Amino acid sequence: MRFQCLACLLLAGLAYGQAAPAKPPAAAAKAEQGASVAPDKAPEIKVGPDDPVITIKGFCADATQQGNACKTVISRAQFEKLAEEQQPGMSPAMSRRLAAGYSTLLRMSAAAEKRGLDNGPTFDDLMRFARMQQLAMQLNRALREDSTKVSDADIEDYYKKNEASYEQATLARITIARAKQIKPAAATTKPGETAGTNSAAPSPPSEEQRKAAEEAMTKLAAELRARAVNGEDFDTLQKEAYAAAGLPGNAPTTKMEKVRRSSLPQGHQAVMDMKPGEVSEVISDPNGGHYIYKLVSKQTLALETVKPDIQKIISAQRYRDSMQAFQGNVDLNEAYFGPVQNHAMPPRPGAKPPDQPAAVDPD
Repeated sequence: MRFQCLACLLLAGLAYGQAAPAKPPAAAAKAEQGASVAPDKAPEIKVGPDDPVITIKGFCADATQQGNACKTVISRAQFEKLAEEQQPGMSPAMSRRLAAGYSTLLRMSAAAEKRGLDNGPTFDDLMRFARMQQLAMQLNRALREDSTKVSDADIEDYYKKNEASYEQATLARITIARAKQIKPAAATTKPGETAGTNSAAPSPPSEEQRKAAEEAMTKLAAELRARAVNGEDFDTLQKEAYAAAGLPGNAPTTKMEKVRRSSLPQGHQAVMDMKPGEVSEVISDPNGGHYIYKLVSKQTLALETVKPDIQKIISAQRYRDSMQAFQGNVDLNEAYFGPVQNHAMPPRPGAKPPDQPAAVDPD
């Protein structure tokens, strides 16, 4: 939610004031012509910390000043401090949008104070909520910074406890389709019709045909696995499996390089425990096919190689743990708010998406 309140006013509510008028065709053509001969890179302009970057004319704190004397100047240091407080590391595009709307924000807030809009219960309630948001943002930033303080000892301890996760292997894998392709039965010709003129669709495969097609590939997988154990080439066996299934095109390659345990499906990760040259049993997935692995080689990545990854893992886990104390353990009255909706499930086709609640995430 960082930068949300300010961004909503500056970038959404005042967008109409930032729109530039379209260039006439002649001016656009002239600009394009000038751009074609412009240098590749504009000369660098150095702006010091005290140099002005925003000048608001006709707006000043001293009401006695008139004309050109009445202006408000924001230096580079002042603006960068504001931008950093709103969103650390703000992009140049967002920085420009903030600067473009800042003068309007100053003028409107001053006019609101003259009307007394900063007095009253509504304003006080909004400010209390805004204060909570700002405090939550500051705490969130502090927790993130704390989580990044990971020592070398912590990294080394994590590496030793999860050394198996940093094994990297070269594998060969044969993929076998779950069922053989079934050619649809030709449509039967009714009495009085000429062959090939009827519009009846081919008959779908029967349950017996589907079962036989699956059993044929299961049997083939066992045979290919036995041949793989005997040392036959995996690419040759893969081509046979592809052809036996009746699949079009070329068979995929069997070689898999730089494989990590986490990159394999859950039910396949045990192949990382094999010894070089060992062939796995046939692994069958209910919704997939059959798989046969061979471990070609395996090595454990050095600590220095995976150190940045471990640092990120520990940092992310510490941040999640620190946030747990502030989340959950809340009862909402479903009679008022309605039942909890499972947003993980995709909406029905044509269904209206649920309304999104107001964002209160401190990040």
